[in-house]
Amino acid sequence: MIGYVARRVGTWAVLVFVAVNLTYFIATAFLDPRSNYAVRKPPLPPAVVDAALSSYNLNDKTPILERWWTWLTGILLHWDWGSSPTGVSVNGQIAYRAGVSAQLVFGATVLATLLGVGLGVYTAMRQYQVPDRILQAVSIFLINLPVAVIGLAVVLIGITINQKTGHSVVLVSGARSIDVEGFWPTIVDRGKHLILPTITLVLAQYAELHFLQRSLLLDTVDADFVRTARAKGLTHGQAVRKHALRTAIIPVAVGVAFAIPAIFTGAVITETIFGWEGMGRYFVTSISTNDIHGAVAVAAFGALATAIGAILADVAVVLLDPRVRSSR
Repeated sequence: MIGYVARRVGTWAVLVFVAVNLTYFIATAFLDPRSNYAVRKPPLPPAVVDAALSSYNLNDKTPILERWWTWLTGILLHWDWGSSPTGVSVNGQIAYRAGVSAQLVFGATVLATLLGVGLGVYTAMRQYQVPDRILQAVSIFLINLPVAVIGLAVVLIGITINQKTGHSVVLVSGARSIDVEGFWPTIVDRGKHLILPTITLVLAQYAELHFLQRSLLLDTVDADFVRTARAKGLTHGQAVRKHALRTAIIPVAVGVAFAIPAIFTGAVITETIFGWEGMGRYFVTSISTNDIHGAVAVAAFGALATAIGAILADVAVVLLDPRVRSSR
């Protein structure tokens, strides 16, 4: 297992390195940091603009290979991902925003996975019964709602709860309050901010997992190894949980592992609705402000997260499927 993981890590390290460097050249070709200075009133002298861009390694008058090499050596030697066209450190932005997104993404993903898998198992074992039809109808309704609609509905519900109770039970905007101090008050404050966006992401994600798990489990409940388990004395529920589910959950585990990176950088709408300055909003901001280094850093973060997700997916398959485990 250790050797297998080491090989996968090595392979993905090469892929991430190539993808990130390719992204740098693409971003350099399409983004124009100089345009940020063109709108200044009064306009800055060209020499001043050149000096500013050169200090940030963003001057388009410098050969691209020279800029790339300076950028790459800065990362390899000092882990410095550069600066924005206005001099803001990309390292600081990524560190802060990744932490903000992590608070939201991991909790929501865990809850959505547990809810989706749980409902998938529950409805598959009650196929075409009333609970199955009701829960499928709810999931179909939610899967067809845009995230923006779900988010705004959750906001309205949160505001209504606060008005009915006369207290700030949940907080709508931002990841934290700036006037809260102390360990426990801070924990409570973060929790109040986290509730509504987490609910939004869970409602937006769980339905697909529900249908996927239900379909996969229905494909395996009548398999030979499940019937054999029933013949050995296990009840239908025990055979499903101990044997059918173990096989049917593998594609779900793989899908969730690969979905986490996309959620990190793709939760733009949710972050916008609730005022969370996470990775999704930072990526959009980087593109709109021609921030080459910021855009590449977000892409690198996404590539790294994808690599980690792929490795975790491989490990999950090995652990869940004895046939794969024995072949390693």
